[in-house]
Amino acid sequence: MKYNRILLKLSGEALMGRQQYGIDAERLMQYAEEVRAVAQLGVQVAVVIGGGNIFRGVQAEAFGLDRVQGDYMGMLATVINSMALQSALEKLGIPTRLLSGVTIQRVCEPYIRRRALRHLEKGRVVIFGAGIGSPYFTTDSAASLRAIEVEADVVLKGTRVDGIYTADPEKDPSATRFPQITFDEVMEKNLNVMDMTAFTLCKENNLPIIVFDMNKEGNLLKLVQGETVGTLVTMSGTPTPDADVEPSLAPDLKQASSTQAEQA
Repeated sequence: MKYNRILLKLSGEALMGRQQYGIDAERLMQYAEEVRAVAQLGVQVAVVIGGGNIFRGVQAEAFGLDRVQGDYMGMLATVINSMALQSALEKLGIPTRLLSGVTIQRVCEPYIRRRALRHLEKGRVVIFGAGIGSPYFTTDSAASLRAIEVEADVVLKGTRVDGIYTADPEKDPSATRFPQITFDEVMEKNLNVMDMTAFTLCKENNLPIIVFDMNKEGNLLKLVQGETVGTLVTMSGTPTPDADVEPSLAPDLKQASSTQAEQA
């Protein structure tokens, strides 16, 4: 596999499928099948999913609600989606753990980095719910932060478009797709990839991002097997055989993670 440990970022809106609200069972199971295909190959998978199909924190002010209160409502929406994905994966026989940035003891474990690492090493799909547990941060930021904390090889942002374009391809038919692009070029061109906090975290930690179409069957599997899918964002803007991680460092990182988890 090209990547041994991945962080998959999914949008809550994608779970709506053809519906106007909530969770579409067919789309949910499709995503679960995609994750299962990768997990069964031994790839360690962590997932962050948004809550926009239920509630978005930024909507709070439009409703006359306090923004902080709205953000916490949005965090709870992500937990609902995370629980749904967890149930779908376990229905397919994939062991999972749901770790939450907000303590909800009845339904999920509190987020502890060493515990997350231990779950990943044991082959469990780890789902991170409730963002980072603080208002004013998006689930994109949570995805970047958690990916860095668990030493993921790459952030895979699953969307409904097949990469990063010069303009919105759904509005501009002349928009063209970038196969690869640098972090600096994304900023210079003001392209909408992730929110700036999340994007900067990845740039400062040299963590590659791949934006791809999650709704196309088999794309996730192709990515972890090293095929070119979507748009790759790196410091250099070019793909490398080692996914920006020196092979000689991989055993050390793995050993360090194992030692930390054992100490936990």
